[in-house]
Amino acid sequence: MKHIYLNLKRFEIPREFGGVNGIARPAEWAGKIYEETDRAICQYCEDDIDFAMYLPEAHILQAIQKKETESMMRIGCQGVGIEDVEAGKNFGAFTSVRTAKAMKVIGCTDVIIGHCEERKAKRQILEEAGVEDESAVTRVLNAEILRAQEAGLKVLYCIGESDKQRDSWRQVLSEQLMAGLNNTDLSEIIVAYEPVWAIGPGKVPPDREQIRERVSFIKECVPGIEVLYGGGLKKENAAMIAEIEELDGGLIALTRFTGDFGFYPDEYLEIVRNYMSVRRNRK
Repeated sequence: MKHIYLNLKRFEIPREFGGVNGIARPAEWAGKIYEETDRAICQYCEDDIDFAMYLPEAHILQAIQKKETESMMRIGCQGVGIEDVEAGKNFGAFTSVRTAKAMKVIGCTDVIIGHCEERKAKRQILEEAGVEDESAVTRVLNAEILRAQEAGLKVLYCIGESDKQRDSWRQVLSEQLMAGLNNTDLSEIIVAYEPVWAIGPGKVPPDREQIRERVSFIKECVPGIEVLYGGGLKKENAAMIAEIEELDGGLIALTRFTGDFGFYPDEYLEIVRNYMSVRRNRK
């Protein structure tokens, strides 16, 4: 099966506040996006394709309210805590924490864990405490994955090397896989490879062979795991990503990177069409 996932980050903030949202009021933003995208992807119901959308917590209920019984688009959250409610031990004393069970009971089926932005935030906290052990970040992410699986959430686990780690990318990816996936149910996990060194304005994206090399390595480390390209599935690279047989799909974020850059549902659907046209021709 191939997978096209969408990470909407904090794209709901209006332009007048410094954000990229120019498509709907924040109170209606997620509902509008879900409705427009879910309706259009129905045309792929006979394809071996899987869709999911990760939303900031405030917007999950909007999307769930638009979700139809036969919807193809699953709804996920953006991370969970390392602890959760447990009968007889903790009834819910988690002020400010997004627990996995909380996300499950409101209707989420999925969660994205370990995105490079989440890793960066955790690393900054550890550095303030004088800890420079990169593996400590991954151990925390492992705890999040375990809590997510206990709650019944499907996990997209992100890994990737930074610019400083490019020469040792095999070691970096291996450590992120082994520590991050320790004691987890691999049948309910998909890995997203993020070339962190290539993400951002002015950065040179990895070519076909660089992506293939890293994805093949990941699959050698964890036989049977499915791997997505997490460096941004875009109009410019959708056909190339679809042609890489080792890849099992991609992760979309922004759809426009010039002018009024941001996320636009019609451009998201164009990316899906570009990807699917290649996949269908490969059958």
